[in-house]
Amino acid sequence: MAYDFDLFVIGAGSGGVRAARFAAGFGAKVAVAESRYLGGTCVNVGCVPKKLLVYGAHVADELEQAAGFGWTLEEGHFDWGTLIANKNREIERLNGIYRNLLVNSGVTLLQGHARLTGANEVEVDGQRYTAEHILIATGGWPQVPDIPGKELAITSNEAFYLKDLPRRVLVVGGGYIAVEFAGIFQGLGADTTLLYRGDLFLRGFDGSVRTHLKEELEKRGLNLQFNADIQRIDKQEDGSLKATLKDGRELVADCVFYATGRRPMLDNLGLENTGVELDARGYIRVDEQYQTTAPSILAIGDVIGRVQLTPVALAEGMAVARRLFKTEQYRRVDYQNIPTAVFSQPPIGTVGLTEEQALEAGHKVQVFESRFRAMKLTLTDIQEKTLMKLVVDAETDKVLGCHMVGPDAGEIIQGLGIALKAGATKQQFDETIGVHPTAAEEFVTMRTVTR
Repeated sequence: MAYDFDLFVIGAGSGGVRAARFAAGFGAKVAVAESRYLGGTCVNVGCVPKKLLVYGAHVADELEQAAGFGWTLEEGHFDWGTLIANKNREIERLNGIYRNLLVNSGVTLLQGHARLTGANEVEVDGQRYTAEHILIATGGWPQVPDIPGKELAITSNEAFYLKDLPRRVLVVGGGYIAVEFAGIFQGLGADTTLLYRGDLFLRGFDGSVRTHLKEELEKRGLNLQFNADIQRIDKQEDGSLKATLKDGRELVADCVFYATGRRPMLDNLGLENTGVELDARGYIRVDEQYQTTAPSILAIGDVIGRVQLTPVALAEGMAVARRLFKTEQYRRVDYQNIPTAVFSQPPIGTVGLTEEQALEAGHKVQVFESRFRAMKLTLTDIQEKTLMKLVVDAETDKVLGCHMVGPDAGEIIQGLGIALKAGATKQQFDETIGVHPTAAEEFVTMRTVTR
C-alpha cells in the first residue's frame, strides 16, 4: 500500500521534533502535527522558561553578596512584567527555531489537532493522512486534585503568564517542580509557603540531599509545611484565597500553585480506533523499541511514563528514527546513570544510585560526604552550605552515585555523569587532579569514609 507519509509524528515537543528531523534526514517522508506550540512543554511552559525565572530569582542572591566584595548598590527594584515580557520574547524566538528546524529538514508541518482514525491513519482538522508508521509524542499535562475550589488554583502552565507577581503564594507538592517554583516565587519577593502531604519532599532522591536542601531552604526563610494538604479552596471578598487544610487550619494567599503530578496527554487522541493499550498507570504501553500494542504505532517521551526528562525524550526520538530508517546506527537508550538537576535554590545535581538504592540493590556501600561553605560566601555573612556525596561499592571500588546540593550543581554533575557511564572507580576519582580553587574539586579530594 502507498502511504502519504513514511512517518507521521503527533506532537512537536522535544522528542517528536528530534524523531521527525532525523527521520527526514535519513530519507523518510515525514509529517508533524502540533495543536499548541512548537517545542512542547520544555520550551514553552517547562524547563526553558523555568530556568529563565530561576536566573531572575538568583539576582537577589548576587545583590546580597555584592557588599562583601566592595560593591555599594542602591536598593534594587524587581519588575515581574519586564521579566515575563523578556521571557515571552525568548520563547517566541525558540518557537521560530523549532519551526525552521522542521521545515528546513523537509518535514511537513501541520498546525492542528491530530486524531488517530485507524492504525495507519490520522485526521487533522478534517483532513485525513495515511502513514506507514505513526509516532505519538504528545507529552504530559499538569493535574490538580479534585477538591472544592480546584478551579481557583494554577499550575506551571499558568504560572509563566501571571500578569503580576503574587504577594503571598502557597505551593502544593513535593516533587522537583514544586521545590523549584517555591524558590522562584520566594527569590523574586513573594511570601511563599510550600505544602507537602508527606514527611519530606523529593521522594526518590538521596536522603542526604533531601535533608540538606530542607535545612538550606529553611535558612532562606521558606515556610516548609510537611504532612499538610489542602481540603478546599475558597475565594474571599477581597479576592484572596483561603485554603482550608485537612487538619482544620486555614491559610490565606493570593495564589495557590499546584505541582502534584502530571498525566499523559491523551485527550481526543483517538486511541480507541487503534489497538494501542495503556498500562496500569494510564500511560501508553510500549516495548523496548517504543512499539505500542498496535504494530504501526510507536510512542515516546512523557506519554510513556518512563524517565520524564527532555534529554531522555530526545534520545528516544533519535532511537526511533534510527531503528525505522537507519538501522545500522540504531542503539537502545540507556536509562542507567542519567544525570539530573533540580533548579532549587540552592540547586541539586545527581547521577547514579542514591545511598538507599545502592543498599537496596545489595551493594556493600562506602559513603563519602562533605559539607562546606563555598569560597564565594566567605566574604559575606551568608551561612549556606554545599553538600557533596559519593556512594561507592566497597567491594569493587566503583562509584555508584554522585550527589550535590550547591551552586552550579547541574553544571558540575554533567561531567561526573560521563565518569559514571564509563564505570569510574573511587581510586580514579582520587587520582584525578582537581581544579583549584573550585567547589568541584571536592569530588576528587574526599578521602575519608563518612560511613
